Order: sequence, then C-alpha cells, then structure tokens
Amino acid sequence: MLMRSLSHTHGRAASFNTPNRFEKTHLEKLDIEVPYDEEAPPLPTTFYSDTSRTILAKNDSPDLPFAYSVNPYRGCEHGCIYCYARPSHEYLGFSAGLDFETKIMVKMDAAELLAGQLNRRSWEPQMVALSGNTDCYQPAERKLLLTRRILEVFLDYRNPVSLITKNALVVRDIDIIGEMARLGLIHVMLSITTMDAGLARTMEPRTSHPQKRLDAIGELARCGVPVGVNVAPVVPGLTDEEIPAILSAARDHGATSASYILLKLPGAVEPLFLDWLNRSLPLRAGKIVSRIQDTRGGRLNDSRFGLRMTGAGEIAGAIGTLFALRAARLGLSTRWEKLSTSQFRRPSKTQLEIF
Repeated sequence: MLMRSLSHTHGRAASFNTPNRFEKTHLEKLDIEVPYDEEAPPLPTTFYSDTSRTILAKNDSPDLPFAYSVNPYRGCEHGCIYCYARPSHEYLGFSAGLDFETKIMVKMDAAELLAGQLNRRSWEPQMVALSGNTDCYQPAERKLLLTRRILEVFLDYRNPVSLITKNALVVRDIDIIGEMARLGLIHVMLSITTMDAGLARTMEPRTSHPQKRLDAIGELARCGVPVGVNVAPVVPGLTDEEIPAILSAARDHGATSASYILLKLPGAVEPLFLDWLNRSLPLRAGKIVSRIQDTRGGRLNDSRFGLRMTGAGEIAGAIGTLFALRAARLGLSTRWEKLSTSQFRRPSKTQLEIF
C-alpha cells in the first residue's frame, strides 16, 4: 500500500508510524518520491476511553525517587519527538509514531479510581508522581479537567505529590496547588528543553512556549509553591550549550531547584528521532548523532540503570559537570525538604460520594 508522506503535517513531530513490536504485520512506505502540490492536511486527534480499573502504577526502578505514579492519559498530544514514553503505546496495539500523538487514551474516571485506591487500608501514604509517563497537562486537559480532579483527591487525602509538566496550563490549578504547598504536600517541576522557540515548535510541537513555562515558574513561586526546572532532555550537540541560559532564566523566575536528563532513545524512539533530525536539521544531524553515540557507548541508547539518565563518556561527563557547577552557582542544587506524609487522612464516606 502506498502511504503519503506526512513529513509536513502541521503540529506533529513524527512523520510516520513505526512498526509495533508486538504485531506480526505492519505497513511500510514505498521507497519512492511522489510529488504533491499541497501540504498534507493536519491530522486530527482521536480520544478513546481507557477502561483501566487501577490508576496507581508501580515501578521498582532504582533511577526514580518514587514507587507510584498517576497518568490520566496514555499517549500525548504534545508530540515531543524524543519522548521516552512513545514505546508504551505499543502495548495498546498502537504505533509509537504518529499514533502516540494522535490516538489518546483517556481515563475519565481517574479521580474516582484514585480515591478508591487511597482509601484502601493497605495504602501507605507516600509521594506519588503525577506525569510519570505522559504529560498530565497536555492540551485535552484544558477541557477534561482530569488532572485538576486528581489534585483535589490528593488534597482531600493529604497525600503528597511530585508534579512535572511541559505545559503552562499548570497555573490554572494554582488554587489547589497553592493549598497543597501550604501543607507541604507538593512540589512542581517545569521541563524546558530549549529556549529557542523555533526549535521547540518543531521538536515538541504542542507544548507551551518556553517563555510561558518560565512565566509559570514565576507564578507558582509567587504563590509559595516549591518549583524547579528540569532541563530535559539534554540533546548532545544541540541543546547542551543552552544549560546555563535555561538555569539562569529559571532561577530569575523563582525556581529553587534543578535537574537534568540526558537524551535517551529507546526502541522505536530512535528511528523517529533520526527521521526528525534529518528532516529538521540536515546540516547538523551527523554531528548530533556522533555526540549522542559518544554518551551512549557508541550506540544511541543505553538502558542500564545508573547510566540511562546521565550517560557515560567524556561528553556526558562534561554535560554533567557544566550542569552541576552552574546549578550550584545559581543556588539550584539544594534539594527540597521531604514532602509530608504525617497529615494523611481518609475522608468520610460522604466526602467520597462526591466522586
């Protein structure tokens, strides 16, 4: 079957669907050029009901500071080309490519499921990550309000939350987040990959403008919310030189902590990223690929615990040193105080019935 190239589709970073590793058959593009006079039309986003009966996902990774996370959405319309969560869409029978950013699973009863799990006597209060896989403030959240309702549940139960997002929409819920901060129940990280708005628009097409993310840091900080910046992912040869500027801008807007993650390209993310790189930055692609390989032992990905977040080798070491020195100089290397679990409570049955 001939598949039309979608490399110029508005608002999408991926240009094709990669094969699903769990499926026996897949479509492949013919290796021929077919001229078209018009740009490919925008691809619509389709939303599907997710009928999962649990909402707290458990992990045992030594690289992560949390055991449980909450994701009200599977798939992400932000469409970041480098997103490590893309291969998780294959478990649903979709592709990690265009499907990941155009076919979104929605857990409409996320708040009810969360309340039910927190209400179990077996639940031990602990920090839960909100957005451990896909972004809880992706565009659909503006209308669906699932993340807001989840935050209301966490506040009702006084269970602590670590929230991370690339979307300035987080400030919409500053009333709830501010109250949680007053109780020592939350901290928020805004991820910023680049300050170059043009690059951001092609690499992470439906995220908030970098300046809007900085503005969100400022608004949260003014409301007393512990807020930081996650420089992620750092793309060797492309965005690593921006680390000082991102940290300085975040500090100037009120950030009090910072972290970074080196680019990782697991599974189908590798061909998607390489395709994007050759389409978007053809003159720099070779250098960037070489730099990535230097940080990953000659490959483009290394999934070993202890190395997958920071990489190894001379360039990875230089990136880590640059980040650590600049963060320390700006006062961003101090870790936040541990979030409170002593206030955890289980609301009455009457309160639960509101859900």
